Amino acid sequence: MYEPSQLRTFLAVAQTLSFTQAARRLGLRQSTVSQHVRRLEDATGRTLFTRDTHSVELTEDGEAMLGFARRILEVHEQATAFFTGTRLRGRLRFGASEDFVLTRLPEILEGFRHDHPEVDLELTVELSGTLHEQLAAGKLDLVLAKRRPEDPRGELVRHDELVWIGADRLRLHADRPVPLIVFPPPGITRALALEALERQGRAWRIACTSGSLNGLIAAARAGLGVMAHSRGLIPPGLVRVPERAGLPELGRVEFVLVHGRRRTAAQGAADALAAAILAGGDRLHRGGSRPAGTDRTSGPG
Repeated sequence: MYEPSQLRTFLAVAQTLSFTQAARRLGLRQSTVSQHVRRLEDATGRTLFTRDTHSVELTEDGEAMLGFARRILEVHEQATAFFTGTRLRGRLRFGASEDFVLTRLPEILEGFRHDHPEVDLELTVELSGTLHEQLAAGKLDLVLAKRRPEDPRGELVRHDELVWIGADRLRLHADRPVPLIVFPPPGITRALALEALERQGRAWRIACTSGSLNGLIAAARAGLGVMAHSRGLIPPGLVRVPERAGLPELGRVEFVLVHGRRRTAAQGAADALAAAILAGGDRLHRGGSRPAGTDRTSGPG
């Protein structure tokens, strides 16, 4: 009833919320992407997206289809691997930004290990800037991390708005420097926050620096200052800083998959993990949709 190619296209549109970005990711024409979505909607008898000239959004039925599409594609790929005798082996060095540790990325990695038990997966969790440096040095095979909007490297997994967050009780004063809670260099959100404040001419001071996301969250919950963070990944106990505080807009942040430039023995495993992450990209935010009974396991929220 549901064609795998149409389901892959549906997931790509759902994750990027853009027919143009989905076409670029899949190497298809935009008209083909539209055709795939239309045929899937015909097959389900439901509207999966609401779209106009400015935006694309999932409908309630589209949200439900996310879990079903992932599960169907997982089973399809498992069957293909079984009957073709494909067995991935080797050591895969995968780097992930700490932004994703508290999302459902562990579920995706667990599913990958279940499907490819002979791959030795080595996980490195670091700042996005550090991960890009390690990838360039040949120390990693695949990276899931943030990039600057103008950076062409990588395959888009999802994008999000970057916002200011802090404790609900925190109050900022216009005549005092903004207290910042930041990662150390080369943190990308740190750089974007400082650049935005400099453009606005707003004074700032570093209230807390930590290489650990948990350390930053603890400082923010204690009311030490504000931090720049992805809107879809706001930790519990923290809220968006209201507009009346007068902080500058931070723009968007993009999360991408980047392969190492050197061909290694882990290339096949890297390609398989990249495909799994792209298929499950909608899970990579806090509080994501999870239709009942559509996932292999329950995991972190």
